[in-house]
Amino acid sequence: MTKTAPYRILLLEGIHPIARSVLEEAGFQVRLESYSPNEKDLSALLKECDAVGIRSKTQLTQTLFEGSRDLVVVGAFCIGTDQVATLAANKIGVPVFNAPYSNTRSVAELVIAEVISLARQLGDRNLKAHQGEWLKSAEGSHEVRGKTLGIIGYGHIGSQVSVLAEALGMRVIYFDVVKKLPLGNSQSCRTLEDVLAQADFVSLHVPDTQHTRYMIAEKQLTLMKTGACLINASRGRVVNIADLAQVIRGKKLAGAAIDVFPEEPSSNKEKFVCELQGLPNVILTPHIGGSTLEAQEAIGAEVAHSFIGYLKSGSTRGAVNFPNVDLPVLHPGCHRIINVHRNVPGVLSEINGIVSEVGANIQAQSLSTDPQIGYLVMDLEKAEANPVAQRIAQLETSIKTRVVF
Repeated sequence: MTKTAPYRILLLEGIHPIARSVLEEAGFQVRLESYSPNEKDLSALLKECDAVGIRSKTQLTQTLFEGSRDLVVVGAFCIGTDQVATLAANKIGVPVFNAPYSNTRSVAELVIAEVISLARQLGDRNLKAHQGEWLKSAEGSHEVRGKTLGIIGYGHIGSQVSVLAEALGMRVIYFDVVKKLPLGNSQSCRTLEDVLAQADFVSLHVPDTQHTRYMIAEKQLTLMKTGACLINASRGRVVNIADLAQVIRGKKLAGAAIDVFPEEPSSNKEKFVCELQGLPNVILTPHIGGSTLEAQEAIGAEVAHSFIGYLKSGSTRGAVNFPNVDLPVLHPGCHRIINVHRNVPGVLSEINGIVSEVGANIQAQSLSTDPQIGYLVMDLEKAEANPVAQRIAQLETSIKTRVVF
């Protein structure tokens, strides 16, 4: 139905304040918190808001969605949405937005910094200097110019790493399950194993799926060149940490830089434990690939604008679990009915029958579907919108209906 009070938006985990500024300027009520609540507390908080924004720690589970059916929209203020039960959200009519490209440069720069740091053993030499030891030696140190960087996953981040690495004079090879156009002089390899066998540095840039889970384990690590280094700034469960520790102890690999882990502390106060701790030329960072002020500001603005587009006009462009519809600005003389319904035969016919019975005049109409839901957007004259929306909401097939104006 028509929303007269401002939408209430909850932003968790210290989302960049630009998001709050953008949303408040658009007329929404915003509550900004710096922590990640447990499931019980989060369940209570979700009942007090229309939209919620999270980062990587907060888990939005199927149980939470089933108990929060008045929730309108969710934003993951990060690249991935692994922490969100997106299918459960879809089933209750809640689109989930993220920012898949806003921290691309930050992650790519960290990877390049780690390539150079591993080549020069900067982590160990820095630690020794802090401890009062003067380790001035060229042993084990190399230039990266002329070395081969192997990239697994040639998407937005992997391809940016490719460009930066070539600027340093590196040879770049890559493997991706989807055929990708090479940038610069980079070369595509036929298999993952081809990359592992040739590369002096291997950098991982893949999502967390059943196909990528622990895709780098003992078998793959032993295929790598002796003295090579592994970098993972993608997802924690892509690498078997125990196997990696073993090959580094055995001096098969010369080092590694790991930014993501299978199990990570839930807050900065929790102790971090990892089998790679204390190993030579191993750089461990606390999931900071996208943690630059520039990236966080860009992410905050991007997802905030996705909220505005959906709440004010019904636009779902960029949603990861919804039919994507980019809608025009609503005509001043109209209200817009937004209806999410089960994707079964005959729904549109029923809705158009209601419109006909009320005697309403449709100014514009759009229907998009996925296997589970239909997403209907209908512009009607102001006086006609609420009566039509009320009857649509009562249909057995309707999941969520609202009116924007």
